[in-house]
Amino acid sequence: MKESEIRPEKIFDEYLRLTKNDTKTYFSDSEKKIINCPACGSNNHDLWAKKNDFKYNICNSCKTIYVSPRPLIQYFNSYYTDSPSTKYWATTFYKVTENARREKLWKPKAKLVKDLMLKYQGSNLIKNIVDIGGGYAVFDEEISKIMDIDITVVEPSVHLAVICRDKGFKVIEKFMEEINDNDLTNERKCFVSFELFEHLHDPKDFLLNLYNCMNSGDLFIFTTLSGMGLDIQLLVENAKALSPPHHLNFLNPKSAKELLENCGFSVLEATTPGKLDIDILERNKKFINDNFWINFLDYANEDEKDKMQNFISSSGLSSHMMITSIKK
Repeated sequence: MKESEIRPEKIFDEYLRLTKNDTKTYFSDSEKKIINCPACGSNNHDLWAKKNDFKYNICNSCKTIYVSPRPLIQYFNSYYTDSPSTKYWATTFYKVTENARREKLWKPKAKLVKDLMLKYQGSNLIKNIVDIGGGYAVFDEEISKIMDIDITVVEPSVHLAVICRDKGFKVIEKFMEEINDNDLTNERKCFVSFELFEHLHDPKDFLLNLYNCMNSGDLFIFTTLSGMGLDIQLLVENAKALSPPHHLNFLNPKSAKELLENCGFSVLEATTPGKLDIDILERNKKFINDNFWINFLDYANEDEKDKMQNFISSSGLSSHMMITSIKK
């Protein structure tokens, strides 16, 4: 898989341009607060990068990368509800890339989630999925094809909520932090969220509220960006993944496990099954200052690059991270 197949450069760059403009509109005069590491709580950090007037720190204790000072949550709520870049993502980016993302991302992800549910639930399979930040609901369409499952989508964006409803899904138009157990079925559930965790204003608050909405034995499966991912570590501020105000938190497998356990979850597995790290580096080679990686990208053939990508993923060093956890 190539990055261009799921994020065409021209369309993705336009999205980033709109995001940069929205940063000025929604955040230039925002009130900000200095925060400790959102994973482990340490205040021992160094400045890691600056981008679009946002500062990223790296925690010296757990290596989480995070934005601080951080604008207060009301600015993000306003931004995510109805900003031009959010609308562009919903009405243009998703439409143009939907078919490719369905084949390359969502069909495999639906199968993987089903396999994880079978692995950890066996014959006592959960019959309800709650998709937090369901976006275009393509995952929900795909998993509905391979499982007998009831789906609820939690989606605060007015544009995306309409799309999910038009596809026939039950939608709760709130942020997860506003959800209570009265909004959800009392039956056992598997909560999922994809590429959401990096956006959260307060990951711990999100997890604690989620935990309170779960029954014993409920699963929480999510994907997010790992700050220890090879492409992010090499490209730093030139990594497109570093895109404030969207991406505020870059945990890693070890720091995510620590945070989840501190919130009461048991972590069943933490992996980095990414496939794009080497491709992203090739597309951004001009920003790399490390001679090994510059020479490797020039020297290696496709088979050798595939082997390196597999090594990166299996070693927990891809920037795409997947966590499976449970409420005991």
